[in-house]
Amino acid sequence: MDDFVKETAAASHTSARVANLIKLLRYKQWADRLSFDSLAEVPEEEAWKQRRTVFGNMVHTLNHIVVIDDIFRHHMNGTAHPYTKRNTDDTPPIAKVRQASEEMDQWLLDEVQNWSDDDLDTVIKFKYVGGGEGAMTREEIIIHLVNHTTYHRGIFSDMLLQVPYKMASNDLTVYLRDHA
Repeated sequence: MDDFVKETAAASHTSARVANLIKLLRYKQWADRLSFDSLAEVPEEEAWKQRRTVFGNMVHTLNHIVVIDDIFRHHMNGTAHPYTKRNTDDTPPIAKVRQASEEMDQWLLDEVQNWSDDDLDTVIKFKYVGGGEGAMTREEIIIHLVNHTTYHRGIFSDMLLQVPYKMASNDLTVYLRDHA
């Protein structure tokens, strides 16, 4: 167990499992911020330029991340979400997507910091947007959200390279080296 996990667990009386999820969510928050900072450095038309990718452009790709995070927030809260697809039809302005991302990342951190191991093991049942039943523990949901965001951030980074623009490395190893 690394020092961050030991210190976080000891200082806040949280388990090592919760401390690890907090570390992953802080990484997600940091890497998301890097993505939006990079987006701000490219010409706006490049951010909206249609590309051969699943969500069409950089902004819509980042918006998809927020939508999926929000869907799972609703699942964890036991409330219905408004989505019928894995993204919105219309993409909000960049500033609104960034704000929603920052608010979601903070909500996830605040939520997980209050969890016990029993909370992590709670199974959340839900319906997938595309149909079918799902069930995941809270811990599995958080791991999925971090992994899902990393996957789409990779696609986003590839689109930046097409500008061409190379964003700062947003790997977990870099985060751990510089922040943990």
